[in-house]
Amino acid sequence: MKTNLLFILFFLSHIHLTGQETNQVLTRSGNELVAEITPESTALSKIAQQAAPVRIETGLIQGVLQDGLTVYKGIPFAAPPVGSLRWRAPLPPAKWEGIRQAVSFAPGPVQGGNPPSGKSEDCLYLNIWTPAATKEDKIPVLVWIYGGGFGAGSTSETNYNGENLARKGVVLVSIAYRVGQLGFLAHPELSSESPHNVSGNYGLLDMIAGLQWVQKNIAAFGGDPDKVTIFGESAGGIAVSMLCASPLAKGLFHGAISQSGGSFGPPRPTTYPGENLKCLADAESDGQAYLKSAGVASIAELRKIDAGSLPAGRGLGMSWPIIDGWVIPDDQYILYEAGRFNDTPILVGYNSDEGASFSSAKTPEEHISGVRERFGPFTEDLLKAYPPGYITVPKTARDLMRDAAFGWHTWIWARLQSEKGKSKAFYYYFDQHPDYPEDSPRAGYGSPHGQDVAYVFQHLDASNPQITKTDLEISDAMATYWTNFAKNGDPNGKGLPVWPPFSDANPVVLHFNQTPHTGPVPSAASLETLDTYFAWRRTPEGQKFAK
Repeated sequence: MKTNLLFILFFLSHIHLTGQETNQVLTRSGNELVAEITPESTALSKIAQQAAPVRIETGLIQGVLQDGLTVYKGIPFAAPPVGSLRWRAPLPPAKWEGIRQAVSFAPGPVQGGNPPSGKSEDCLYLNIWTPAATKEDKIPVLVWIYGGGFGAGSTSETNYNGENLARKGVVLVSIAYRVGQLGFLAHPELSSESPHNVSGNYGLLDMIAGLQWVQKNIAAFGGDPDKVTIFGESAGGIAVSMLCASPLAKGLFHGAISQSGGSFGPPRPTTYPGENLKCLADAESDGQAYLKSAGVASIAELRKIDAGSLPAGRGLGMSWPIIDGWVIPDDQYILYEAGRFNDTPILVGYNSDEGASFSSAKTPEEHISGVRERFGPFTEDLLKAYPPGYITVPKTARDLMRDAAFGWHTWIWARLQSEKGKSKAFYYYFDQHPDYPEDSPRAGYGSPHGQDVAYVFQHLDASNPQITKTDLEISDAMATYWTNFAKNGDPNGKGLPVWPPFSDANPVVLHFNQTPHTGPVPSAASLETLDTYFAWRRTPEGQKFAK
């Protein structure tokens, strides 16, 4: 009977239903064989598209052949974090019998946005694009961690399709993690449930579980578990930096790439971009306020509320990792100063006009008021270093937000890695954009936050008249540097301009601006001024100011 059911399900996975291609995902729930019908644009219509099944720890998995690659979507790397597992560290996934069809992106995590694959609390899945012909190929692995401010994001975003990077000779993996209040809620009750007496950081624990899965299973897909590089952008890049400082991630990766990331600011109860972290006690207080906003008195009651009906948590600081003393042991700057970090090669950088994406001030007066509120006694020095205009907020002023949130963190990370570690640091500055005419509303603007992602994944539309030859050349260069780094711990290779390692003795940055070329640290003198602020913030006076 079971054989007949398997045959029927296999047959159904290759027909059209109501004009829409579908596939069958065959899994086991308890003792019952379950087949879910899910829409998928790349669903199987021919048996020849299927790859041979691959055995992993939890069972047989089957992907599809796609232009020289084998692609697997929606592989569970942890148990669904639902019911009593909500706000707990991820557990291993269940085993299944038969062959699981890995041809559909799983839903993204519950969030305010709408991921292409939908959203669900059951979201801990990963995807693989592999060029391997056999499992003995031992191909370097790139593991992508999406951004979204730790409050949104999913692996199914179009720009995160890994096929082009995989064709450059890497196994590309993208992993999901919980976001928002489901990923980062801290509360005294939750801390008491933990053997480590901590709570929050569930999203980071999901990433660690994904990397543990890669170590155990990626060889079955032709990947090399001894050559894993993590990379991410925005919150994903910040997470990469946190994983570099987390003892729980030790040995799970061998290189790190951060695009517009880094997390070297000291904690503060009232957070700002670049000073986003709270300590556990402050986060637990936020959690207590969150329960009141939800109208419940206990975590048990909160777990009974449908995930989609939970109150939004952003205003209460629910959407960010915290210094819990376990996953994140301390202020990351202090950890690096003490040599307490995972010493791997790093490739780190940011975009030229990140401030355009985050600066809300419309007038110089608004800008100056915001600087004074955040930076206090350093206001005048920082206004000199990042001067506003008389009637506008120009790029020179916006760059304060760029550097406070991303530039200083990248600069200090590269400096600390080169000084305290044995591995090399490579530093870049993405500034690829048209020279806008003076009468254009875009005059004076550079590259905004997130623009680099499509370049790295090589998803620029060559038929778009706004995409230039140099855009395509920069995209190919970035993808090649990134994959070279995954292969060798060094981005350099044949046909590319030399990218020197960064250090205080050799402060050379690779600029992506029409061509890849070396240049100085952007706004170096201004970064020095900002550095004095962050140093002061770690003094008793600075800590008192931030309360």
